[in-house]
Amino acid sequence: MAAQFGRRLCKGAVTTAVAAAAVAALSASQAPGVTADDNGRSTAADAQPSPDATAGDSGATGNSPYYTDLPPLNTPSPAPTDGTSTSTPVESEAGIPATVLAAYKRAAAELQESKPGCNLPWQLLAAIGQVESGQARGGRVDADGTTTSKILGPQLDGNGFALIKDTDNGAYDGDSAYDSAVGPMQFIPSTWAWAGRDGNGDGVKDPNNVYDAALAAGHYLCRNGWDLSDSGDLDRAILSYNRSQAYLNTVLSWLEYYRKGTYEVPDGTGTIPGNRSDGSSGTGGSGGSYSSPSSPSTSNPSNPSKPSTPGSPSPTPPSTTPPPSGTPTPPAPTTPVTPTQSVDHLEDSGTAKLTAMAGDAFTEQISTKAENAVGKGVAKVRIRFTIVGDTDAAFTGGEKVATALTNSSGVATAPALQAGETTGAFTVRAALIGRTVTGPDYTATVTQRVADTLVRTTDTALTCTPGGEFADAVQVKATYKDAVADKVAATATLIKSADDATENDKGPYFKDADGKTVRTLTGLTTDADGLLKLPQLYSDDTTGTFVLRITTAGGATLDVTLTVAAAETSASPSPSPSASS
Repeated sequence: MAAQFGRRLCKGAVTTAVAAAAVAALSASQAPGVTADDNGRSTAADAQPSPDATAGDSGATGNSPYYTDLPPLNTPSPAPTDGTSTSTPVESEAGIPATVLAAYKRAAAELQESKPGCNLPWQLLAAIGQVESGQARGGRVDADGTTTSKILGPQLDGNGFALIKDTDNGAYDGDSAYDSAVGPMQFIPSTWAWAGRDGNGDGVKDPNNVYDAALAAGHYLCRNGWDLSDSGDLDRAILSYNRSQAYLNTVLSWLEYYRKGTYEVPDGTGTIPGNRSDGSSGTGGSGGSYSSPSSPSTSNPSNPSKPSTPGSPSPTPPSTTPPPSGTPTPPAPTTPVTPTQSVDHLEDSGTAKLTAMAGDAFTEQISTKAENAVGKGVAKVRIRFTIVGDTDAAFTGGEKVATALTNSSGVATAPALQAGETTGAFTVRAALIGRTVTGPDYTATVTQRVADTLVRTTDTALTCTPGGEFADAVQVKATYKDAVADKVAATATLIKSADDATENDKGPYFKDADGKTVRTLTGLTTDADGLLKLPQLYSDDTTGTFVLRITTAGGATLDVTLTVAAAETSASPSPSPSASS
């Protein structure tokens, strides 16, 4: 106990600077230039109230209890895990369950797009998630990100907590008399009514879903025009979540800790804090922090045998007498196996050959099956598909990483792949989210753009006089399967004849940048409309009929006839005799 107490003192020393910053922030909130918004919150004079907020806005949590455990003194040192070990890794507090971590990062990415001026770090969401629910009770969520059982705060009936009468008819918290904070980010129903978001795209705003709750928390922290890269705005945003200096200090401590490093652990294996601001352990009850809305305990946590109310009977200590001989020993409680924990390996599920031409979509999609140890498909687990290798190919939408949920047969299908301009092979790697198991790699190949047909765009005869230049340039159009063939490589060569593809040394020619004669052009490319216009053609003094052959990648070939002939001459008509007078 002494050692633990000393550790806590060290932690307190570490956060002294943080506490000082918090005090400064609180003092600043009372300074001139600070006003109160319509809901009584202190805001900067130039801050704009949230368009989502309503008169019923009472903060995110209603100042409900939170976990007070501070992070370890040491900098997080991520430890590799194969996802199967049940031992606690070094500095396990740095491990964040896979689905919960993905939710924080997705929410921060969405806010970076929708509210870039907010500068929301995902580590702030992680810090609040740790303090509010211990990262959804150590990541006890299903494949969709919904907690396996509800996480409810105490009944906010004014008995040791704020008084917030029911606003949702018990829809979220199951209590039609008073509200309680709900879910991994602990929103009270009246706040969720305007702050709730659909973070996982299922069409439902559910405070019990970590994707929804994380996105809602991000928008909540980014309101009022706050820039979270500014320490003052950061303090104001955190205090708006729970107006407590100790809460601010705790969140800032975890924010700093997570910024120094963290790592992903399997869902359901995260470390759960043990101390709460209301004196309870916060680990009991099937509902999470509290099994049901209830009044806070007033017992002395340092002396559990002391009755909480004078005159009440003392708790009876557990019996140490062994059970009579022959009495069956009750089975030890077991932790339910989640779908993710039951996956033994991933394997290919009939994916066809993955080949596409540069710039085209792959017609085949990757399918991966999650199986348990006996080869049965596991439904409702998430599989991550990652593109690796030197390629500019991507999934639909431009992402290099995509996730998919397995169906009732255990099969997940990745989004369609889109080929870039880089040709060659690359790899798509399938991995289970939440655990490390063996999985397949898929090889995909991008081939060069091709054409199968070339035609001239006009039928004008191409003629020239000896030593002159052709009046019209050669222009052709390339197609592939009757569609425009753009960005296709081509070559143009003046050959001896249709039967002899040897480069001609007489007749028409092109000029290079230095004005020298060139009879073969390489590195040509059709434009976005499949058109290719060749440079100016000239001719020496040789007359006759010549052949210009144009070829493309894919084998399209066109022979163009060129004629060099002397100009025709005609006798001038004799002038008519003038009429005699």
